[in-house]
Amino acid sequence: MSDWEMLVGGVDFGEGPRWRDGLLWYSDFYQAAVYTVTPDGERTAVLSDLPDRPSGLGWMPDGTLLVVFMTTRRVMKLEDGELVEHGDLSGVATGHCNDMVVDANGNAYVGNFGFDAEAGGDPTPADLALVRSDGSVEVAASDVRFPNGSAITPDGSTLIVGESYGGGYEAWTINDDATLSARRRWADIPGTAPDGCTLDSEGAIWFSDAMTPQVIRVREGGEVVDTVATPAPTYACMLGGDDGRTLFCLTAPGSHPAMVSGLAAGAIYHRRVEHARAGLP
Repeated sequence: MSDWEMLVGGVDFGEGPRWRDGLLWYSDFYQAAVYTVTPDGERTAVLSDLPDRPSGLGWMPDGTLLVVFMTTRRVMKLEDGELVEHGDLSGVATGHCNDMVVDANGNAYVGNFGFDAEAGGDPTPADLALVRSDGSVEVAASDVRFPNGSAITPDGSTLIVGESYGGGYEAWTINDDATLSARRRWADIPGTAPDGCTLDSEGAIWFSDAMTPQVIRVREGGEVVDTVATPAPTYACMLGGDDGRTLFCLTAPGSHPAMVSGLAAGAIYHRRVEHARAGLP
């Protein structure tokens, strides 16, 4: 693990890392904040004292920031310095909302737990939500086993979604009207719990394995081509940096609030990889 370098510490539970305009963005569930971090580790709170846990991040075509609110099950947008409701997911989400990917037209695909995971509920498949650019909400896909980290291919034709409780990735064709079709298994990775992920220029996915302290690089079809141990349990990763070849890894002692909330025991690490970031987010 000597190749990992710490970028920042003091994280409760980091999620939704994104690289944009020379900065790493991320949400912190229990600090109720959205941060940016410079390549040399200077952290700034873009949003703080939020009334809900923030999770997935994305941007509309005009640069408007979108933020997933987990427990109230909403997508919020930043307008004139204020967060206002963009889409109400309560009619689709049956658990806390989590990660999100926003396409080039401003359509957002948002996952949710599907059940009360924190209370130890029985795992139940979830519906994936589509929040259109006008804020209207509909079911994009059903029967997804804890939809989590998601990516859209560079040509905008395919959505790939990790199943944290399904040990792999599902893929759909994105139709011209943003609906999904032609569902297929993109990769099986038995014994893993795919969490946050990032697509690279070879079409492979790096993902944080919520089951084991490691990041894994997998190709379509399920071939695991790289596995790298992480300094602590990891729940999200993202490629970025000036050339897209820096892999950022978000870590925390665990995923349950009792293990991380208010402790600031998590961190963000980074290391260099061979292939650059591609697609969205």
